[in-house]
Amino acid sequence: MTVAPRAPSADRAGDADSSERSREHRDREPEPPRFARGSDGRLIGGVASGLATYFGIQPLTVRIAFCVLSGISGFGVVLYAALWIFTPSADDVARQEENASPAGIAAASRAGRRWRSAGHPLSARRGDLGQLAAILLLGLGAFLILGQTPLGLRAEVAFPLLLTAVGLALVWRGIEHDERRATAHPERAPWLTAITEGGGWLAVLRLGAGVVIVVLGVGVFLMGQGQLAAMLDALAGIVVLLVGLGLIIGPWLWKLWRTADAERRERIVSQERADMAAHLHDSVLQTLALIQKQAHDPRAVVSLARRQERDLRSWLYGDQSGDEESSLAAALSTTGTEVEEDFGVPVEVVTVGDAPLDDLGRAIIQAAREAAVNAAKHSGAQKIDIYLEATEDGIDVFVRDRGSGFDPEQIPDDRLGVRHSIIDRMRRHGGSAQIRSEPDVGTEVRLTTMP
Repeated sequence: MTVAPRAPSADRAGDADSSERSREHRDREPEPPRFARGSDGRLIGGVASGLATYFGIQPLTVRIAFCVLSGISGFGVVLYAALWIFTPSADDVARQEENASPAGIAAASRAGRRWRSAGHPLSARRGDLGQLAAILLLGLGAFLILGQTPLGLRAEVAFPLLLTAVGLALVWRGIEHDERRATAHPERAPWLTAITEGGGWLAVLRLGAGVVIVVLGVGVFLMGQGQLAAMLDALAGIVVLLVGLGLIIGPWLWKLWRTADAERRERIVSQERADMAAHLHDSVLQTLALIQKQAHDPRAVVSLARRQERDLRSWLYGDQSGDEESSLAAALSTTGTEVEEDFGVPVEVVTVGDAPLDDLGRAIIQAAREAAVNAAKHSGAQKIDIYLEATEDGIDVFVRDRGSGFDPEQIPDDRLGVRHSIIDRMRRHGGSAQIRSEPDVGTEVRLTTMP
């Protein structure tokens, strides 16, 4: 019996399958954690929170360790500063991963579904400030206690070092905030971001305070070394030099800033015009072309015109009603659009106020839809009006038509659309439904709920 050798194509297919499996296995392997300065829960620079996340321990433990090391000849301060300078933040790492990821993941990241910058409520920030004060006092105690031993620093060195460290922390943290704002708004001048974005003049004051504290720390150190007079002479010369340079290049910098600001404004206007032209081409011109093709069908023309009107209103005035999955007003507007498209009868939806789309809100939407569908199918009206008024006292929804009308007392028992889908549904959810109708006048369905 002779065994036929396996075809080379089968070998290649098997190799391809094995390589594919190995590639999938590598993709499933978790990547090793990468050390980065923490963005959430940081007190100063995020070094301690980043180390705690990397090693899987509590941030407070790392902060206490830095305080103890700071009392040993200032080693903790130097180590913290070095890690702050040379370690990227968690936000920077997330941006790098986003840029290296496929387009779908990058889009999800930009939409805020993958990572977001730190943002703490007021109560959390107060707790952070209390812990920060405790950590600073602990570090000061470590300096004072270990300063009495050969491991510590003398008071004339330790105190200026602490001042300089505090000033540098203010400066570096301000620079990080400005860098993040400049990244979020690349079209703006980076050197003006501290004034025009986020913290405004408060950020400038914080930066200036940090510089003053650093200078004060250096001055105290030089005073202890008996070299303060020489430093003041050098500082006076530097101030005179800076004033002279300011008088020379100040007008040029002012003109440069004005030119950059004018170019930025022109670029914004140009982008807005381009967006408007693109939207008009994609929506209005395309709709007009469809209307020309279907000019023989009046109902199709009206439907296209109404759809374009809704699109333009939404584009011009923005979506004021929010997400249709959580907003009663948005869901009611969507309901009106669906009824209009299904039955070809114009539906005008007007909303005043809004409410969350909970179980009661969904019951209102379903009852209003049933009322609008009944009006579109049976009334013969040329238009249906839906009005929502949501206040703290309750919710009222009116569905009106100027059609044939009917006698509410003569509703047959088998007409479940009115009795079951509208009246009973509202009653089950703690609301009420009132129907007013007259033959040849029209019908009004009022859906009411109380808080």
